[in-house]
Amino acid sequence: MNSSTIVASDIDLWSDEVLANPYPTFTELREQSSVVRLDTNDVWALTRYEPIRDALGNWAVFSSNSVAFNDAMNGALVGTTMATDPPDHTALRAALTENLSPRALRKMKAGIDEKADVLVAGLVERGSFDAMDDLARALPLQVVVDLIGVQGDVRDKVLGWGEAAFNVLGPMNARTAENFPIAGELFQWASTLQGTDLAEGSMGRAIFDAAARGEIPLENAGQIIHQYVAAGMDTTIASLGNAIAQFAAHPDQYEILRQDPSLIPSAYNEILRYEALMLAEGRLVTADTEVDGTLIPAGAQVAILFGAGNRDPRHYENPDEFLVRRNPVDHLTFGYGVHSCAGQGLARLEAFAMLDALVRRVSRITVGEPVRKINNASQSLDKLPVLEFVPA
Repeated sequence: MNSSTIVASDIDLWSDEVLANPYPTFTELREQSSVVRLDTNDVWALTRYEPIRDALGNWAVFSSNSVAFNDAMNGALVGTTMATDPPDHTALRAALTENLSPRALRKMKAGIDEKADVLVAGLVERGSFDAMDDLARALPLQVVVDLIGVQGDVRDKVLGWGEAAFNVLGPMNARTAENFPIAGELFQWASTLQGTDLAEGSMGRAIFDAAARGEIPLENAGQIIHQYVAAGMDTTIASLGNAIAQFAAHPDQYEILRQDPSLIPSAYNEILRYEALMLAEGRLVTADTEVDGTLIPAGAQVAILFGAGNRDPRHYENPDEFLVRRNPVDHLTFGYGVHSCAGQGLARLEAFAMLDALVRRVSRITVGEPVRKINNASQSLDKLPVLEFVPA
């Protein structure tokens, strides 16, 4: 390998400073090169839209066998759809998505719409509240625990488990170490779960029914439930919080949406492009491969920087502007290829329901100073005080 082709940086991608606002770092790295060797973290960062999309679509070379950035978590993820490539991935993915098909989601729409409308109506009456706790977390929690069929006191643990599950995807830093015991509780619960522990008629029970029919190994049923809990809420919560924050920051764009609610799908795509929901996801390079003139060696770990790609000016015009009419259907936030987000249809259903309730019931949103959550993987606000929800 010719070392002169390697662009390197000593940036710590998982420092508190970067996690609090990664976009200046994304810009710096992206303008250096499509591929930047992060010496502090021992990873190769992909920073530009086209190389990221190409890597996500090439699972044979950019394997998901190393999606986390520490060996312990990658070992724990063996056998999950997240960390399994085809052909084994195919059956696992089918079981995961069977109850997230367009037909299945259509049956859920009315119930989710009603939940969102009741929530927003109640918050309009209150006037001031915390958008993260009272809306962004409240709606997905209601939806996902009912969907999985979670019963009893486990329902109260789900949010903490989900946040911990993202923290342990990072390198073995203090946050990862502190969250392993909490993530371990989720793993223990999922690994000992029986179908009868979940509500009859739920999606979770259906996963165990599929295992009973021999469609997937029984040991994979609990792993799939683990993924629903671990990945089914945290990113959706982040996107709903981002929606409130961006519409408060861009009242002109919110008014455009209010005047034309048919733009809700376009607006949500722009929310997802503008604020990626994950800092980075890992891939293991299975063979020496060249990306824009840089040779990445076999065995190296790559960090996919979704947010850097989503704001690449080589792909999007004026990428730092938030524009609800942009409709960036090709954003990278939900991934691409065989490992694209399995739950994105459900996330959209929840987001569309919330946005529809907002534009019908709220004419203006005023917020205070947001507080960002510091997490090794998920990018989200932690607190967002709403000072005013002006009734429509």
